[in-house]
Amino acid sequence: MRVALFTECYRPIVNGVVASVDALADGLRERHHEVFCFAPRVPGYDERPGPVFRMPSLPLPVKTPYRLTLPLVSRKNLNGIIKRLSIIHAHSPFITGWMSVWYARRFGIPLVYTYHTQLEEYAHYVPFDAKAIRTAASSLTRRYANAADAVVVPTAAMRKRLRDLGVRSRIEVVPTGVDLGTFGEGRRRPEVRTQLGAAGDELLALTVCRLGHEKNIELMIDAIATDGGRLHLAIVGDGPARSHLERHARRRDVGDRVRFVGQVDRARLPDIYASADVFLFTSVSETQGIVLAEALAAGCRIIAVDTPQTREVLGDAATYVSSERASLAEALASVAGPPPPEVQNRAKRAAAAFGSALQIDRMLQLYADLLPRRQLAPA
Repeated sequence: MRVALFTECYRPIVNGVVASVDALADGLRERHHEVFCFAPRVPGYDERPGPVFRMPSLPLPVKTPYRLTLPLVSRKNLNGIIKRLSIIHAHSPFITGWMSVWYARRFGIPLVYTYHTQLEEYAHYVPFDAKAIRTAASSLTRRYANAADAVVVPTAAMRKRLRDLGVRSRIEVVPTGVDLGTFGEGRRRPEVRTQLGAAGDELLALTVCRLGHEKNIELMIDAIATDGGRLHLAIVGDGPARSHLERHARRRDVGDRVRFVGQVDRARLPDIYASADVFLFTSVSETQGIVLAEALAAGCRIIAVDTPQTREVLGDAATYVSSERASLAEALASVAGPPPPEVQNRAKRAAAAFGSALQIDRMLQLYADLLPRRQLAPA
């Protein structure tokens, strides 16, 4: 098959959407399918090897790594690639997404849309009335999903959410996969723990995420501030809220126990997960949370804020808390050292549902179901 992935969000941005797109592209190529990525051009970024076609883009009027895509594709790529596709798979309901709809309808190509983001939960980034933005985001999601032949969601909770929004298209639950072998090979290493801010037997809590308001990271900092100095917290990742969170840690007098590690190479993540005593997940805005699958594969002890999608991913392999500081602090009080073998084994059993091979199997089955809709492209 020849598959095109259209995405508004792509490298050099580092987040769950990009990780998901790359995992899908790599998995399809390993099965000997042709994959072409279409994404906005980012000035100064050196593309990694692989067929990625960059469209012209403009900076947005706010400080952000995201770009405004201009819907322009060369005639060579239009005739040589797009008209000959088996499947178009969109990963954004914005400009690249509507390009996907146009090409799919013009050339009779089945269109798949992966619902990565609950857009309503990001209304705070737009400087207008929050209620109006949430309403507009819901409307955009509904209209775009109903324009697709099939919608992919990573959890059944998100399928229900889309149905509640009025989405009538076919919806398939396909969890985003991770490399279980790679993350399972992570090892607890003293030098890694030191880099993360914990020396010797000091207790280390870890989170890995984009630093945005919607991730609820203040809750972790507040809980650490009430634990009597027992725990250190390592925050791996970067994002627009970093300065605010650093100030918040200082205001709570835990600046010396909260380390902002920044972005790290993905090759370092397995040892980072394995070197923590507990992994924290406080976001309520996720559709799945790829880091949860990674943490499970690494055998982490996990404490997570309870949401339907998070419980669906973690099952009995986590301790669940509310979004209250006291609830998280109480759960953290039980952490006395590295996760015992039974905790590690339970986490790794739960991770089996998120193997990358399973994701590719399910996606290929969906593509195969849709291929009979493929029509001959006009000359």
